[in-house]
Amino acid sequence: MRDGPIKKVVIAGGGTAGWMTAAAMAKLMGKNLDITLVESDAIATIGVGEATIPTLVFFNRLLDIKEPEFLAATQGTYKLGIQFENWRDIGEDYMHAFGTTGKDCWACGFQHFWMKGRELGVSSGFGDYCLERRAAESLKFGHLPSNGLNYAFHIDASLYAGFLRKFSEKYGAKRLEGKIDKVVTDTETGFIESLTLTSGEVVEGDFFIDCTGMRALLIEQALHAGFESWSHWLPCDSAIAVQTNTVREPVPYTRSIARESGWQWRIPLQHRVGNGLVYCSRYLDDASARAMLLENVEGETLTEPLSIKFHAGRRRKQWFKNCLAVGLSSGFLEPLESTSIHLIQQNIVRFLRMFPAAGISQAEVDEFNRQADFDIERIRDFIILHYKVTDRADSAFWRHCRAMEIPETLKNKVDIFEKTGHVYREGNELFVDSWQQVMLGQGLEPQRYHPLVDTMTERELVDFLQHIKSNVDRTVAGLPEHNSYLASYIKPASQSVGAKTEVPSY
Repeated sequence: MRDGPIKKVVIAGGGTAGWMTAAAMAKLMGKNLDITLVESDAIATIGVGEATIPTLVFFNRLLDIKEPEFLAATQGTYKLGIQFENWRDIGEDYMHAFGTTGKDCWACGFQHFWMKGRELGVSSGFGDYCLERRAAESLKFGHLPSNGLNYAFHIDASLYAGFLRKFSEKYGAKRLEGKIDKVVTDTETGFIESLTLTSGEVVEGDFFIDCTGMRALLIEQALHAGFESWSHWLPCDSAIAVQTNTVREPVPYTRSIARESGWQWRIPLQHRVGNGLVYCSRYLDDASARAMLLENVEGETLTEPLSIKFHAGRRRKQWFKNCLAVGLSSGFLEPLESTSIHLIQQNIVRFLRMFPAAGISQAEVDEFNRQADFDIERIRDFIILHYKVTDRADSAFWRHCRAMEIPETLKNKVDIFEKTGHVYREGNELFVDSWQQVMLGQGLEPQRYHPLVDTMTERELVDFLQHIKSNVDRTVAGLPEHNSYLASYIKPASQSVGAKTEVPSY
């Protein structure tokens, strides 16, 4: 345990991670804390993560951020899911939508009823029973009562950081311009005492939060917390990102298009489109990757392509001594399921729940790290699933993915679903309905359905399925068009008028 109360928190680095941290701490605990964020205009942030998942709605509500103002400031659009193109095989598409598909019962999930209905020839496509998927495909959106439509956002990450900076400073957080030259640690305890800037200025603190990105300047370079590589499961190690002008109205979903040695993203904002190619450099060289991306974007490019190198994995200790890693300093998972901002948010909220006001307890540090490890490992498994369970064998990259060993946790999940059709959620696992959506979308077919389904007559099953689908169809028909709704919803933001938002379940 570290003696002494925590009164002064120093955040090293800005960007999305730094300013999300500053915003949450300043708004929720700023009356009792001195919060300083150190960043340098000379250090560029990656800032290409523009797609989110529904938990960001909770974060905004926690900070009382008004959604119209947020969307106006970030040039945001709504997102109802991710369309996966060519992942199961070339020419085959499916959507991972944010909502629940169908209606579960106490003993088994909806997929069991759907499977029997398919055998009888009375089921529609699995996604036809999901409101969010049908709304996305119909290019519609609207806020419904009682979290009736789960949604997230596409945002400009640089604008988001600027928006949160103003928000943080309003609640007392201070920004200090400067590059960190040295991290000073106590020779006996190893705890961080201060940061020395290139200007010579010394920034002391009781607790330090590392938001320095992949450099991990505090948690790794100074404290040597250790790194666990997952590149044997997630072989992609490179990305190229570029922005293009808008040539069509933004759709309310992200596109993920599988290529021969990786995948391409397309994220529509109000003012532009974010594009990128994630790939494995063992199978595709950088020049070819750049050419492939530029050949497959729409519209005129607005920026020079940005090359990014990364290593999939996680920090062995995300909280170590008096330092917490948030964002890329804590590890890296490719943005396939848009979970980067979620993991930032999780570490921030978890830390505030465990905030060591009176001093650092090692037992609580260990519990924090256990929970953080669980979160990122389950998301890791979900991402690996997309690569492993596929019919693609058209390139060396995809043959490698099909043949690779996978974590036991994922192997168990896949085996259980294939044999029984069941998906079991462990603890506070992020993804629920998502597992069956992606496993079915990738072509994994369960061998049987739950026997409880056979207690229904064929007529009862037909009525059950038709009732769900008709409710979805009726609700989608009543939703406004996405872009017209977005324009009318954010219009009051200029007068700082917000609307109440609901917390999504996911």
